[in-house]
Amino acid sequence: MKEIVRNAIERLRYLLKAELPGKDAQIIMAPSVRADKHGNSKPNLSTRESAVLILLYRALSGLRFVLIKRQVYDGPHSGQVSLPGGKFEENDISISQTALRETYEEIGVEPKNVDLLGRLTELYIPVSNMIVHPFVGYINETPNFNLNLLEVQYIVEVDLFDLIDDRNKSVKVINSHGYPITAPYYNLKDEMVWGATAMILSEFEHILKKVLL
Repeated sequence: MKEIVRNAIERLRYLLKAELPGKDAQIIMAPSVRADKHGNSKPNLSTRESAVLILLYRALSGLRFVLIKRQVYDGPHSGQVSLPGGKFEENDISISQTALRETYEEIGVEPKNVDLLGRLTELYIPVSNMIVHPFVGYINETPNFNLNLLEVQYIVEVDLFDLIDDRNKSVKVINSHGYPITAPYYNLKDEMVWGATAMILSEFEHILKKVLL
């Protein structure tokens, strides 16, 4: 099993440095409307940078990654299931450090233990006016998660094979900011994963299938 996991990680590292599936893969899981409450759908002078991390780790069943269930708060991503991550801060020396720092602050995984394998295609999120930079990292053990309960209700541990299983994809009409939208989503461990997180995972899924299938 260790050799299989090692080979999969090295193959993934190689593919992340090649041409990425990009927006063609992201759009597959995009909601029918991608705009803020004023109809804006493009970056502007107020747009900020952020980063998220797809944290892979070795478990008894093989490779997994972790999602977080955010606490309910007065914000656009309240209560949603997402990847660990957050806003770029002035003290961050790079956007990749943002992903590692936020992951540590939210779920307690030390940056020094994470092997950054590469990055995915950036994505603009109109509802929060953010450009998010997704990174993929690996830790060669099951982490001892330490949740920041001010931000995270709980974590969702997902087997990689669940992400590439088409039976775990569906579409639902939901109410977003007072408007009905059609939202493709992943059903992962009975959690609805949609929006920007699903779009990021869609690109990752396309790469992952080349590794696992």
